[in-house]
Amino acid sequence: MPVPSDPPALAEALRAPLLQVSRRLRQEAQRVGMSALDALLLGHVRKRPGVTASELADIERMTRPSMSSHIKRLEAAGWITRSGDRADGRRADLQITAAGEAQLAAIRQSRNDWLAARLARLDPDARAALAAAHEPLLQLLSLEP
Repeated sequence: MPVPSDPPALAEALRAPLLQVSRRLRQEAQRVGMSALDALLLGHVRKRPGVTASELADIERMTRPSMSSHIKRLEAAGWITRSGDRADGRRADLQITAAGEAQLAAIRQSRNDWLAARLARLDPDARAALAAAHEPLLQLLSLEP
């Protein structure tokens, strides 16, 4: 069945498969022992050493108290450390630890393995179509407000 090209119909056709793939990749994080949100937050800390909990809350559009509880959990797991003013955790700079780096690597590997196994089962034309979709998918992300 041909996929429509007009934006509303294409959105309808792509929404469910994109959500299902995303959900399955999130489940791979859980299989490795952390939530998808924890993995996302660790990734932010890795890319932005010294980021604060308040900045992370803004990035993820979360309340500061909610982000604080996530940060405490990541710290208790040994995946991040805080530096700076310990009396006011909101102002502490966050750093990823070696254990956090290892956890992110395990999640990345698990997700890549899951995806590669499925891509290998597709015919070459289907893989080429997905490869061609790489850049447009990245463009979708850059269009966010």
